[in-house]
Amino acid sequence: MPARTKKARRVAVLADSDTRWKWGALTASRIVSAPPQGSGDTAEPGGPGAPGLRLDGYLLRGRATPTARQLTEVGVHADSLREVTAVEFLRAMAADADADGDADVEEPYDVVVLALVGGGVQAMLHGLKRVWQGRARRPVVVTGYVGVVYEKLADGLLLRHGADLVLANSRQDADRFRAVYEGVGADASAVTEVALPFLGGTPYQGPNDPYTVVFAAQPSVPAGRAERAYLLDRLIRHAAAHPEREVLLKLRSRPGEHTTHIEELPYQKLAQKTDLPPNLRLVYGHMGEVLDRTDLLVTVSSTAALEALHRRIPTAVLTDLGVREVLGNHHFTGSGCLASWEQLDAGHRPVPDEEWLARQGVAAGGHAGGHLAEDGSAAGESSTGADPAQGSPAGGGPAAGGAYATAFDTARERIATLLAAPGGLPPLDPYYTAATAPGYLPGILARHHLGPDGAPLSGAPAPGREPGPVRQIVRRAARGAYRHGVQRVAPVIRRMGDL
Repeated sequence: MPARTKKARRVAVLADSDTRWKWGALTASRIVSAPPQGSGDTAEPGGPGAPGLRLDGYLLRGRATPTARQLTEVGVHADSLREVTAVEFLRAMAADADADGDADVEEPYDVVVLALVGGGVQAMLHGLKRVWQGRARRPVVVTGYVGVVYEKLADGLLLRHGADLVLANSRQDADRFRAVYEGVGADASAVTEVALPFLGGTPYQGPNDPYTVVFAAQPSVPAGRAERAYLLDRLIRHAAAHPEREVLLKLRSRPGEHTTHIEELPYQKLAQKTDLPPNLRLVYGHMGEVLDRTDLLVTVSSTAALEALHRRIPTAVLTDLGVREVLGNHHFTGSGCLASWEQLDAGHRPVPDEEWLARQGVAAGGHAGGHLAEDGSAAGESSTGADPAQGSPAGGGPAAGGAYATAFDTARERIATLLAAPGGLPPLDPYYTAATAPGYLPGILARHHLGPDGAPLSGAPAPGREPGPVRQIVRRAARGAYRHGVQRVAPVIRRMGDL
């Protein structure tokens, strides 16, 4: 009986938040190629819904499981999408592997993308290792980071070790990742340089009407009430000083929703206690759409800064609260983008350093023509003394051109090579084992209801058993209570403790 012709690569993406789902799904669409259909054919990149890729999404049940609204806002679609526990996901992967060779069912998965926090990745690596034990064939496992890596570098990397590909979003990250792995004697060959998968969009072409300043808020940076109130106050003062401008406070989530990081003090709540100028608005929505009308992006350390820089939108990384590791803005030292609200109010417009941009994998193939200098003229042009809002339009080429278009080629080729490996792939081999981390690993696995050997602990839900209506209601209520506790009760208790 002739072998089946594979018409599409199958990819499973497991994500634990809205931002990680976006990263995982978009990464899958960029690094997975459609299988060759004939002897003269070559593999081509797929994409969600594309003929060359079938994408199945799994949302890990937890505090940051995205709501329907968040999933819609992310704008990434999958062929199927369902919420699961870690144990349920592992059972799904086991069932998929068991179906290999069955002509009546779909081909098994080719790639599994783990878009999770480090501990979740480590737990899944051990669980999948057990699930696929003794299999002649298994999927390629891919993991990485959603954005800027500025804290817990060694911890997060070692928790991700064991995947076939550990993606680094820039040349600088790839060098750092390899140094960590090699420093502990771990295999560093999985580190693969790519770029952030959600860069792109229309390059900046000069001032909009009205000139628009966007502050990209972050859920947990800064964390303190006084610091967040200060940033809101400076944004209000900037709007009041420039009534001709539109000033937007771009928020990540609505009250009651959670993202990758816990937000105890939403800006919405702080804004309710003050009168906002008529030209200052709070906005939600897809960051790419907001950037389409942005003339100046301001943030503390949001990944939105890299998105804006890639599109040549003038970008300022605030120094008002200091340049500190806890804020993440230390990552931007050398970028040329560091500035304070005081400087921005006075008309300063940062001009990014091209070498720094290249190391970060942004603005590939472009040049600085899209950035405005302090006096409002395009970078590299003569000064006219014009107001920044009346500066010259950009003259740069497409931000998405050049090297960014090929940034995922190496990862795509590595995956194709691994899938074609004679005899299949070796078992997953994480750095953390019962021998290397006996006092650390069991706790990580237990948080996902897995034992030291990666097997489900007793008490895990029975396979094939869907929660009943009452349990679903209780689960939603518990999740709502948790989010209420984080955003309402916890800050009150913390303030009482400071008395």
